[in-house]
Amino acid sequence: MPGRQPVLVYDTTLRDGAQGEGINFSLDDKLRLAGALDRLGVHYIEGGWPGSNPKDSEFFAAVRRTGRLRARLAAFGATRRVGVRAASDPNLRLLAESGADAAGVVGKAWDLHVREVLRTTREENLAMISSSIAFLKRRLAEVFFDAEHFFDGWRSDPEYALAALEAAFRAGADAAVLCDTNGGALPGEAGEAVAGVCRRFPGRLIGIHCHNDSGMAAANSVEAVLRGAGMVQGSLNGFGERAGNADLCSVLPVLELGRGRRCLGARNLRKLTDLSRFAYELANLPRRDFQPFVGASAFAHKGGLHAAGMARSPGAYETFRPEAVGNRRRVLISELSGRASLLSRFPALARNPRRQREALEAIRRLENDGYAFENADASLELLILRLLGRHQPPFRLLSFRASSEERLGGLRLSEASVKLRVGEEEFHTVSEGPHGPVSALDLALRKALIPAFGFVGALRLTDYRVHIVNAQAGSAARVRVVIQSREGREGWGTIGVSENILDASCQALVDSFQYQILRRGGRAGRGRPGARKQGLAQK
Repeated sequence: MPGRQPVLVYDTTLRDGAQGEGINFSLDDKLRLAGALDRLGVHYIEGGWPGSNPKDSEFFAAVRRTGRLRARLAAFGATRRVGVRAASDPNLRLLAESGADAAGVVGKAWDLHVREVLRTTREENLAMISSSIAFLKRRLAEVFFDAEHFFDGWRSDPEYALAALEAAFRAGADAAVLCDTNGGALPGEAGEAVAGVCRRFPGRLIGIHCHNDSGMAAANSVEAVLRGAGMVQGSLNGFGERAGNADLCSVLPVLELGRGRRCLGARNLRKLTDLSRFAYELANLPRRDFQPFVGASAFAHKGGLHAAGMARSPGAYETFRPEAVGNRRRVLISELSGRASLLSRFPALARNPRRQREALEAIRRLENDGYAFENADASLELLILRLLGRHQPPFRLLSFRASSEERLGGLRLSEASVKLRVGEEEFHTVSEGPHGPVSALDLALRKALIPAFGFVGALRLTDYRVHIVNAQAGSAARVRVVIQSREGREGWGTIGVSENILDASCQALVDSFQYQILRRGGRAGRGRPGARKQGLAQK
């Protein structure tokens, strides 16, 4: 049995995960997700491939400017090109200049790829690996060799696959990562290969990176660690190209809770469900309710024998406690569902059981209508404050209208008007702009609010996402709009749901401005910056 050293967690959501179909993280998305991964406690965050696109280059530059990550920032790249000196290879130079703490360098470990893809000799491929690692090791703190198609190479010619690892280690690689790039390995053979590598290179750090084409990525990753790998790579929710990567939301709980191998620690593991849902929202993808550990249905029990058994013994139908991964047990059609989670965030409700019931019923009703509050914290707090009778709206929206038109010469303009009341005074404003009706609506709201609340001009909308709730309804489907806003270093999310996308957008915009004003003390004029720093939920 391998030693009980902690398992290093290398997250590749921002690079390999972003290659999944339908996923397109913005720069702000990547920065926010990197911060969330850092708070989760992963050891390495792979930010992207410097130079492959402007966004990845901007990401590394932004992280360098802030310097806030505790995790080690990793950059991804490939070995030098055939026949090119490492020092002359632009890809390697960009890796070296990225400002990353570590680099993952992918190279060939399968002789078929050497012949058919690189169209070079086996000797040149080993030289490419060796010179690339040596070049980067002189410039970066850590360099890892990602042995692409390792398990295919192991089946084809195990000695050549091992020779690729040997070339990397001789050149100074800090770890060799065994990649099941095609996702075709099975746990038994993957485990045997990892054990063989560990015997060949005792004391060296071996990593595992699996794709899920055969549905075995999580199982192969766990088996690899149990057979000696000391680093596990994967992505949140299994995001990745084709069938995705190993899902860290499954791999880490199995290793830590099921096999006693420390990865994140118990405290950080409890953040996993919230982070999984946050990643779905950023990716603008629907959550998978049946996803192990973090799905909404992962610990749901409905009637019959299961419900009776759970009432007598909470562990009767669960291998792991839902709280261990930040999820919750649900006995469906139960008024107790979600009470603990609600009270942990809004302790003021503990003194009022009637308000607790009303809050739970309201949340359930709204979620049934398409709301999802995981990424809309500000709207949830406003909802609870209204139920507690503590929300005095700083303004009331009386009406709004928004439209778009194409004018002569192909000019497209949108116009919005709003009428709202602040105290006893009414404001009626109109704004127009070239960026669509939601942007015009945002401008009109600001114009109406600035006379009373000048600081709303400092509010920035950093993200706007639309999700169809019930697609089967066609053009009558409800849409969920989630808006992320920021003032200075503080950020929050708001939500709106309606059959009318403009109505849903307006709901989210109004909540965002109301939340900002309440944070500032809820008063007209300059407000009191930071007056609500302890959070609305703590009042």
